[in-house]
Amino acid sequence: MTTRSSLQPGRIDPRYDELVGRIYAGAMEKQPWHSTLPALREALDAQVATLILRPPSQDDEGFILNSVRPDASRIDTPTLADPDDWEASAYREQFFSLDPFINLPQDQVITLDDILPDKELKQSDYYLHYLQPINLFRIMGVDTAEPGGMLARLRFARRSTEPRFLKRERQLLERLLPHLGRAIEIYARLNRTLSERDVYAGAVDQLSVATIILDEQGRVLTTNAVGKALLANSQGLSLQAGRLHIEGRDINKELQLALTNIIRAQQRGETAVVKALRLPRPGGKSDLGLVVRPVPSGQRHESQASPAAAVFISDPDLQDSTSQQSLRQLFDLTPAEARLATLLARGLSLAEGSEVQGISPHTARAQLKSIFVKTGVSRQAELVRLVLKSVASLA
Repeated sequence: MTTRSSLQPGRIDPRYDELVGRIYAGAMEKQPWHSTLPALREALDAQVATLILRPPSQDDEGFILNSVRPDASRIDTPTLADPDDWEASAYREQFFSLDPFINLPQDQVITLDDILPDKELKQSDYYLHYLQPINLFRIMGVDTAEPGGMLARLRFARRSTEPRFLKRERQLLERLLPHLGRAIEIYARLNRTLSERDVYAGAVDQLSVATIILDEQGRVLTTNAVGKALLANSQGLSLQAGRLHIEGRDINKELQLALTNIIRAQQRGETAVVKALRLPRPGGKSDLGLVVRPVPSGQRHESQASPAAAVFISDPDLQDSTSQQSLRQLFDLTPAEARLATLLARGLSLAEGSEVQGISPHTARAQLKSIFVKTGVSRQAELVRLVLKSVASLA
């Protein structure tokens, strides 16, 4: 039995359905909304469609995307306009501050002639120096924001010879507005997540720790820069058929068992035990230290291609990245004192550190005594621990 409120798929306009799909897909495109803006411009029969995700300012050119109606004489017209075109660059650098069509009431579709009569517009500097030279006159737009604070400004413009935007075009934009708002929220969340990930990944790289993330099938999903270098250059550790492999049957069996136990515990919702391994290497190289641990379930999604286990690898032969400049700033050390502290943290003795720097043991002892006073420690082992645990390695 069909009720009046039942959905009737046959009455859905497939063109509208495609437009909504493009809005959401645009949030995840490498070049955001590169296929969405042209579709919106065409649906609203506009000469130009513009999306402003970050307004320009004196020290920031902002983030503005434009789609211009294709030139009928050209078949290679790009999907989005060149951001260095005069229309875009001039707006960023000169005319954004003069634009009367900014700071609109949120989530309301408005046309320029709603707030400024044609006669006044034609007398304005914005029209005379910007709109008129590019032959634009009719403008319709809307401002919307996502909960995190990102404000999106969507604008459509027509030439002076073209008709005003009509009620049906306003209604179409109003229907699309909730979808645009959700897509902007998706875009903002993805960008924040990626930014946070890059910060954390950069910190781990600076600490010279290799990180390898595996999915629930034991396949490698991602590897940081240190991990890629280690897999490419290190003997005893490699990828085989997309899976992490250690040379040596017993140690590899131990690794695979640890991964299997962790992944199965994740799947059953049980607490998984962190596993530590030591990987001997030939050729006089130091042993690698491996820690295998689960990816917290609250940070992953329920799919077989989601992170399930992380392998952290420490290579003692990698030179640490402690910043001497940061040590100087943290502890008010002189350049010579910072160099000595860094050498000691790398495992050198005081005599070896003095030899590397080309100074006498007496001078090195005097520098070490000064370092002790400035850092508040009294033993070389305490100094090494302080340096290694300081934020200098993240600089």
